[in-house]
Amino acid sequence: MKSQDIRSKFLNFFEGKQHLVVPSAPMVLKDDPTLMFVNAGMVPFKEYFLGNTEPKKNRITDSQKCLRVSGKHNDLEEVGYDTYHHTLFEMLGNWSFGDYFKKEAIAWAWELLTEVYGIDKDILYVTVFEGSDDNDNLEMDTEAYDIWKQYISEDRILKGNKKDNFWEMGDQGPCGPCSEIHVDIRSAEEKAKIDGKTLINMDHPHVVEVWNLVFMEYNRKANGELEVLPNKHIDTGMGFERLCMVLQGVQSNYDTDVFTPIIREVEAITNKDYNKNEEVDVAIRVISDHVRAVAFSIADGQLPSNTGAGYVIRRILRRAVRYGFTFLDKKEPFIYRLVDVLSKKMGDAFPELRAQKVLIENVIKEEEASFLRTLDQGLVLLNRIVEETKGDTVSGEKAFELYDTYGFPIDLTALILSEKDLKLDEKGFNEELQKQKDRSRSASETSTEDWTILFEDDVQEFIGYDALEANVKIARYRKVTSKKDGEMYQLVFNLTPFYPEGGGQVGDKGVLQDVHGDVVYIVDTKKENNVIIHLCKNLPKHINENFKAVVSSEHRALSSSNHTATHLLHQALRAILGEHVEQKGSLVKPKSLRFDFSHFSKVTPEQLQEIEDFVNARIEGKLPLEEQRNIPMEKALEEGAMALFGEKYGDTVRTIRFGKSMELCGGIHVKNTSDIWHFKIVSEGAVAAGIRRIEAITNKAVRDYFSENNTAYLEMKGLLNNAKEPVKALENLQHENNDLKKQIEVLLKDKAKNIKGELKNELTEINGIQFLAKKLDLDASGIKDVCFELGSQFDNLFLLFGAENDGKAILSCYISKELVASKNLNAGTIVRELGKHIQGGGGGQPFFATAGGKNPEGIEAALEAAKGYLV
Repeated sequence: MKSQDIRSKFLNFFEGKQHLVVPSAPMVLKDDPTLMFVNAGMVPFKEYFLGNTEPKKNRITDSQKCLRVSGKHNDLEEVGYDTYHHTLFEMLGNWSFGDYFKKEAIAWAWELLTEVYGIDKDILYVTVFEGSDDNDNLEMDTEAYDIWKQYISEDRILKGNKKDNFWEMGDQGPCGPCSEIHVDIRSAEEKAKIDGKTLINMDHPHVVEVWNLVFMEYNRKANGELEVLPNKHIDTGMGFERLCMVLQGVQSNYDTDVFTPIIREVEAITNKDYNKNEEVDVAIRVISDHVRAVAFSIADGQLPSNTGAGYVIRRILRRAVRYGFTFLDKKEPFIYRLVDVLSKKMGDAFPELRAQKVLIENVIKEEEASFLRTLDQGLVLLNRIVEETKGDTVSGEKAFELYDTYGFPIDLTALILSEKDLKLDEKGFNEELQKQKDRSRSASETSTEDWTILFEDDVQEFIGYDALEANVKIARYRKVTSKKDGEMYQLVFNLTPFYPEGGGQVGDKGVLQDVHGDVVYIVDTKKENNVIIHLCKNLPKHINENFKAVVSSEHRALSSSNHTATHLLHQALRAILGEHVEQKGSLVKPKSLRFDFSHFSKVTPEQLQEIEDFVNARIEGKLPLEEQRNIPMEKALEEGAMALFGEKYGDTVRTIRFGKSMELCGGIHVKNTSDIWHFKIVSEGAVAAGIRRIEAITNKAVRDYFSENNTAYLEMKGLLNNAKEPVKALENLQHENNDLKKQIEVLLKDKAKNIKGELKNELTEINGIQFLAKKLDLDASGIKDVCFELGSQFDNLFLLFGAENDGKAILSCYISKELVASKNLNAGTIVRELGKHIQGGGGGQPFFATAGGKNPEGIEAALEAAKGYLV
């Protein structure tokens, strides 16, 4: 059975059980502070489990793309070494929100596996929760046990502990016992030797869990206590890749048709065969797995970067590159070439892969090239560390610096050192790594208390499109403590005019006033699991009274101005650069806007001016806001509204139109484009391969920009004696300056030639070597000329010259090539060591090297120390 048929049979089966089939949500999360990626099938439905939102239907089914790079078996560095764990995986799931429970969930799971898919019931095992004698003191799930007895013999129903059979979504939130369904696909001979039930949850590659049925009936509070949920839910997750392994009769996920087309392509590109060599096999599995994770992330709008979710994606891709570099001997980009196969294989189920194919290829190719350059640089730095190492063990601290600062993989460091008969101080490296992890954990540690409920409020209403203030009541609040922000309070109102951060636009700020005149400042507004949360430093004194919530009108107006400008900018880019342009990210603040978009070349100054003029023409055109709320998604798209990949839309949407610009958008906008006043681009540049970024300003920021520029212009004009043509006067000054520079260069060269004879007379002989260490009044270029002119006359010369230029120290070392060979001297090593005296560093070739530093007073000490290399 082909993988696409396996997926469709699952969805069709549950559709027949009155489930609504929904598409996979984007894998990259936008409004969940606890997660960067969807790491389980239930994540897109958290707001339903938490009771924050009513689902459109109580029964839902989907195939959700998920990403895991940590946790049991999912540590990134372990993926590829077994045959059934992945970074990216599909989770087939069926969900019940307060509708059916254990009886139906178990019955339908058994029906699908044994009757629809035809899996032999004699290779299946199930587990149920055995209960716990800890603080929760939970009883065994006898209800699930008794239901399972109707379908499978009791010797195949195993009791599992809390670790395996009690599922929790985190430290807080809905949770409950679960039943896992395991499959034993070993040969008959192996089954005869060892009973399958003894291998359940024992990490056997052919006795694996395929489906987990979670019975959500509790809520875990912040203090660790459990409370019974008012409604009971079903949350199931079946590993798609593992199910394919079972149904396609193979012994590895990587042998299914989900992976084999990618593996065949890797073999063709690298001329390496799969299943011939273990190291090669691991590398091919790593690459085949990781290209999927990276491609889906980019398609969902998450580019590789140095922070947050982008850093995770960069780590995954770089791990694939280094396995190709080390074990497949690939020294040039090649992983991007796998995207074509991937999009053909999975493009029907996930159309974003086809739509974003060119972008994905370009981003991956550029990332590969960049990291390969890093590897080349790292090899040079590692060789330098080896040169400086005394003994046979390289410092773990130095190896960590190479790993942390330059991104050079530690396993590659260890491999290269072993080839040079050197050891790596792994203990020292791990200690430095742990220190870094501890620092990072400490900086991001957050403590969140339980919500204090003041009154039950089923639906929180947002009225911010129409109002900047409202009379509100606080429905609930909680305290959150972090190292970064200290103690903060999160407030939820029954209704709110405050816009929460989303769609690239920052959250509103403002105040909360009570009738006694007390004021609490709202410093930010965010959205978490579909609840609008207002952040403040202090809790209101009269917490149960009525309040007046007032949004900062200036903050809102300036943010709105920049947000509308991004829509007009998007329209301008598509009109001027072409319809291939798509928005790839934005940031809208009161002071400025940032807009990322797909385009494969630098935007010329002429095009930037045209774009600016296009936007300003629409501002001057005084286009009114045309807004539609709660219209069907299909109708909005038919009318020409633009939807963005990586965004999660509901069945009904809001559209924003200014003239011919029409987009799906939930953000705040001006009522008329004339409110923007003016639009000014301040920068344009590359973010990644095929992604450009424009930064711009509007409104008050433009006024300030023009005012500052005018002030600078008047100051410059004053310095030019109020010249009538200041540009021409400045050009004349530049020409004069260039002429003077050339004259100075000639004078310095003459000075260097004249000084050569004096320096020749100052040479002293030490152990057969002509030596001189002296401070000179020359620049770096002049010193180099002197060194090479003297060097042309001697074959046993050792020179160290120091100089001070503009408050900075320079050291230059020259050693005759004959001495480099015969005396094992190295100018690069010497200036690096002597550079410590001037609080700097440097390097170069064995016969000539330079160092720079910030301490000119250390020059004399460096010159004095030079003699020590010859005696």
